Amino acid sequence: MIARYGRPVTARRPRPAAQPAASGARLSYLVFRLERRIRARLDDTLARHGVTTTEYMALSELRTRDGASSAELARIAFVTPQAMNLVIRDLERRGLIRRDPHPEGGRTLCARLTAEGVSVLRRCDISLDDIEAVMLAKVDDTTRETLRDGLTVCARALRPDAD
Repeated sequence: MIARYGRPVTARRPRPAAQPAASGARLSYLVFRLERRIRARLDDTLARHGVTTTEYMALSELRTRDGASSAELARIAFVTPQAMNLVIRDLERRGLIRRDPHPEGGRTLCARLTAEGVSVLRRCDISLDDIEAVMLAKVDDTTRETLRDGLTVCARALRPDAD
């Protein structure tokens, strides 16, 4: 080992076969870049409807999983339970959701969309359809399905409970 700049120099490891060629961008980088661009558009678009991206995620999840708890919504939205409690309180205060006691008792409250919440969610969905239309304008239907399937597989592989 030869020391360079006060640090030892170690032998270079060969590049794994899965690593992209020097001319291609890493898939993880492309996904990250796309996520950041989508998020910026989402934030701007949803703000026009008076909703944050996290609020939209919670409302969307309640559409498919009526009666979810704040803790469940927090895991899905990648925020802390404390942060989701604030989101849920605000959505309830604005009349977009209501919370009912859990059927089995205890302190858990089940969140449910109100008619106003469904209405706001529909308006947001239309705006998000527009974002996706722009993003996918040059992508054919077969590639869209392949992309959807591939991203789903990748997301499942990286879930904390995937091991």
